[in-house]
Amino acid sequence: MSRTGKKPVPVPKGVSVSIDGRNVAAKGPQGELSMVLVDEVIASLGEDGSVAVTPRDESKRARAMWGMSRTLIANMVEGVSSGFKKTLEINGVGYRAAMQGSTLQLQLGYSHDVKYDVPKGIKIETPRPVEIVISGIDKQRVGQVAAEIRDFRPPEPYKGKGIKYAGEVIFRKEGKKK
Repeated sequence: MSRTGKKPVPVPKGVSVSIDGRNVAAKGPQGELSMVLVDEVIASLGEDGSVAVTPRDESKRARAMWGMSRTLIANMVEGVSSGFKKTLEINGVGYRAAMQGSTLQLQLGYSHDVKYDVPKGIKIETPRPVEIVISGIDKQRVGQVAAEIRDFRPPEPYKGKGIKYAGEVIFRKEGKKK
């Protein structure tokens, strides 16, 4: 039994969820999202407005998809109601970021500036030159954009220079000894 899958997804005020066969759509103040459920699960609306997910049968794949589908629906509902946000921090002398129109320009110690075009549905802000805030309604896309930006210069273990997630702990190594 899936402990996650058993729980119904509560739908907050201002958010409407519609289920049409395998299609689940959520609409809220931040925007709207939709997804197609896998064949192994069934979603239904409860009397209290919550969404319940149940497996079609007791196969191993159906039980595996049960909790995942419930979590994806919960992320959709949370995204259209409040949205998601990831913060990146830049460490290193001369490393900085700035927004120029819809392009993020990064100076990361390379011989050239790194330019990253912001995808649709994602908003990037640079409140300080060493901080990047990524926000949007789709949790997967926000995390993917943050990972792509981090991959331009991941933090290194000796001095900790690079782009890291806010709150991420970089395990430091000791340098050479004489």
